[in-house]
Amino acid sequence: MTPRRHVCAIMLAFGPEPYLREAVAAVLASDGVDVELLLVDNGCTTDAVAELPADPRLRVITPDRNLGFTGGVDLGAREATAPVLALVNSDAVVEPGALRALAEALDDPSTGLVCGLVTLGADPETVNSVGNPVHVLGLSWAGHMGEPAAAHRTPTDIASTTGALMAARASTWAELGGFPEEYFAYLEDLELSWRTWQRGLRVRYVPTARARHYYEFSRTPLKMYLVERNRLLFLATCHSGRTLALLALPLLAFEAAITLIAASQGWGRQKIAGWRWIMRHLGWVRERRRTVQAARTVPDRELAHLLGTRFDPAQFPLPPGGGLLQAALAAYWRLARRLL
Repeated sequence: MTPRRHVCAIMLAFGPEPYLREAVAAVLASDGVDVELLLVDNGCTTDAVAELPADPRLRVITPDRNLGFTGGVDLGAREATAPVLALVNSDAVVEPGALRALAEALDDPSTGLVCGLVTLGADPETVNSVGNPVHVLGLSWAGHMGEPAAAHRTPTDIASTTGALMAARASTWAELGGFPEEYFAYLEDLELSWRTWQRGLRVRYVPTARARHYYEFSRTPLKMYLVERNRLLFLATCHSGRTLALLALPLLAFEAAITLIAASQGWGRQKIAGWRWIMRHLGWVRERRRTVQAARTVPDRELAHLLGTRFDPAQFPLPPGGGLLQAALAAYWRLARRLL
């Protein structure tokens, strides 16, 4: 008889948290595992945390300030004692066998990170994410969103997990150093996934680990500031110098284009603020790059197949003529890959 696995789920609370009670109850109802739940209260603005039923498996941690998603998860991971860490969003309701399925997938020592099938809360037969793509320009989004969940029943390697439902061995998390807390929020799952691939470990999608996610898509100025800043941080620290040189032309062209888009959509100041943050923290960027590049064991040429060149039209509508530019980028990357 296989022994029950010990899993620590880490969940963050921030804002009104209308689904927190349901999300917590679902984690604690997990079957096939001994589960504990560390809930980091990053600033819940209602009584949602205070009104959670008492349970010896639930522990609430309250930092003295909002640590963001990255800092909150890292704090929870430092407090955890289980051999498997799972991240579950506070608006994601896991099925009873989800954490067990993730833990079992991590029995494979060649696998470093895993994520589950995340469906839409209001339509559980429709995909929210089955892992996220990584675009050659450093972008990422909810993979295959809007597609039938039934079309994604096969386990597979993926470029990046989704932070809504993912897991890692605690030892792997420690070796990777967790999330970079400077990211605060957004693209931290992409960054961690890419460093996992760089260490020679696979990132896997596990379809039997399911959760309903009450996902709300938004493009607030703060979110776009963090997404764009963190995209540049990812590129600057995780890619080799050769890769950055080969991508310099399309990256500069895209930077000019996204700046114009930001100005037209009302978040141009946030885009500029991202550049300013990077310039003020160049010492951290250089040190982070040295650390990441020194720890890697797999060169970029062996990871290039994980980088895509197509945008999801449902999440990144292309302007007139955008299709031609996308085709040109794909052709350019096919040629550039030969020089890695």
